[in-house]
Amino acid sequence: MTKVWVNGTFDIVHLGHIQLLKKAAELGDYLFVGVDSDKRVKELKGDDRPINKLVSRITLLEAIKYVDRVVTFDSDEELEKLIKTIRPQIMVIGDEYKDKRIIGSEYVNEIVFFPKLDGFSSTNIIDKL
Repeated sequence: MTKVWVNGTFDIVHLGHIQLLKKAAELGDYLFVGVDSDKRVKELKGDDRPINKLVSRITLLEAIKYVDRVVTFDSDEELEKLIKTIRPQIMVIGDEYKDKRIIGSEYVNEIVFFPKLDGFSSTNIIDKL
């Protein structure tokens, strides 16, 4: 069984997220989605985030047909521990991380970079509101 890993905030799920999850699911047999805790989102994105609380984000992700399991993490250390424990063969991550440190990359066989869809980001959606 080929396990695939994706992680992110998934605060306001949009077409870019769906395309990412679809691509990731096509690469393997079982898709794990790691989701940042509310505390972590606030630390990373600011006091006005997340827009959707963790339970809502998890419930929405679990309803997407491409997703097999959703797990949550509160820190870089917890994220690394999850990836180390799950041992996915493939990690799919946004191409904006090509030249950055990727947490848990040493525990996967392959990293697939996914190009962001122009105009699709939770932050852009929030800014338009």
